[in-house]
Amino acid sequence: MPPETVPLRFPRSSPYWPVVSHPLLRRVLPGLAVSALGDGMALIAVTWLALQLAPPGQRGTWTAVAVAAYTLPSAAGTMIFGRFLIGRSGAQLAGWDAILRAAALAAIPAAHLFGALSIGLYVALLAAASLLRSWGSAGRFTLVTELLPQRHHLPANAMLAIIGDAATIIGPPLAGILISWAGPVWVIAIDAVTFAVLALTYRLAVPAVKRTDPTETVTPSTAGFGIIRHNRSLLGLLALTFGFFFLFGPFYVAMPVLVTEDLHASATTLGLYYTAFGAGSLLGGLATGYLHRWPLWPTTIGIVVGFGVAMLPLGLDTPVGLSLPAFALAGLIWAPYMSTSMALFQRSTTTTKLPQALAANSAVTVLAVPLGTMLGGPLTTGIGARQTLLLCAAATIALGVVAAGLTILSRQPLAIGGDPSLASPAKDRQHHPDVPTDSGAVRR
Repeated sequence: MPPETVPLRFPRSSPYWPVVSHPLLRRVLPGLAVSALGDGMALIAVTWLALQLAPPGQRGTWTAVAVAAYTLPSAAGTMIFGRFLIGRSGAQLAGWDAILRAAALAAIPAAHLFGALSIGLYVALLAAASLLRSWGSAGRFTLVTELLPQRHHLPANAMLAIIGDAATIIGPPLAGILISWAGPVWVIAIDAVTFAVLALTYRLAVPAVKRTDPTETVTPSTAGFGIIRHNRSLLGLLALTFGFFFLFGPFYVAMPVLVTEDLHASATTLGLYYTAFGAGSLLGGLATGYLHRWPLWPTTIGIVVGFGVAMLPLGLDTPVGLSLPAFALAGLIWAPYMSTSMALFQRSTTTTKLPQALAANSAVTVLAVPLGTMLGGPLTTGIGARQTLLLCAAATIALGVVAAGLTILSRQPLAIGGDPSLASPAKDRQHHPDVPTDSGAVRR
């Protein structure tokens, strides 16, 4: 049998093999894993330190402000820094985000050592750390587009998600141990070190290249929003993602109330739900790479509908023995969404414009979950926790059905921007001319 016809064995047969074996990406992935673990620990440390610094009667308010400060300013950063970041490579964008986060987070333990750390300064430093968050996310997915051919984008996106999901499972309990031993401020110091490691990884692992295309003119600061606005598929995808995340936001309010008031259970039960969702997400992330032959638009819309269906048992009067595995299934279905939606972005525009479009997308979607969470408060108070979860599940299903209907009516159920090559895996190599092939990626 000729060598080229010999079937590949695992792990070379895995869709993730081209990602982990890529000469540049395999040098970046360890830094991403270290940084993700640090951020997983920060999930607990950020709120715990806010509780310690806030005045006794204002702890709830300041904790919410601290959590918001670590995410929401990225929307403003998309606008503020857009004119300075146009034409930069993915590694540069992600590296500068890592540098800023390392510096701002390191200032928190430094201020603590000098006795100057107040709740106001703490929130300000968290906000500074998040200013380039959207650009950092855009840089990571742009780097994937720069280095890999189109057929490997989905597995690469999934690999980034798997790293994040694993860190979310491992990081919080590890943070709990470290907080009890040294305190939350030093967990944040560790997070700062992990971002410094990531910044150094980008600097050493990926050659510094400034990408410019003189034939393309863009509007400073708002270029990414213009790219999305003039692409009907991207605009629809942004609306779908915002609605999907927004409808998940009330969960963070309704679920704790459901556990304590409806189920009359303890925090341990609530923790079991979170663990089940995280475990399902990890399995879903591992499975995402094997979806690379599925049409992306139907898969993305199907995730929305499937997630809503899996969430229904939480809103119905079902025992924990049924709602817990259903919630794990919801996590499994949820996991591929970011990877497939990012792949749609990667296929829809040139590599030059991709960072701006992704940063604009992140600037909008980062608001979705907080806004949904804010809505969850009055909803849970007004109609009850179980009814809120049922309403959100039904609305999520309706959102997916409407998206499917609009896609069918547009007569582009499988393609992005009318490019028929995107509908068929067999035409994978006929990807956008601005996306490099394997050999072109090495030359970059």
